Amino acid sequence: MYCLNLLGQRLMARDFDRQVAELQIRIAVLNGYTDLGISVTEVVG
Repeated sequence: MYCLNLLGQRLMARDFDRQVAELQIRIAVLNGYTDLGISVTEVVG
C-alpha cells in the first residue's frame, strides 16, 4: 500500500468505474516496476 500511495494519495476520477480503472492503471505501473527489478537467472552448462 505504501508504494501505491507514492503514485498519489487521492483518486482524480469521480465516477466509480473510472476510479476502478485508475487504480488498475496504477497497479499495472507498479507491476511494471517490479518486473524491471526481478533478476533473470539462466542455467549455464
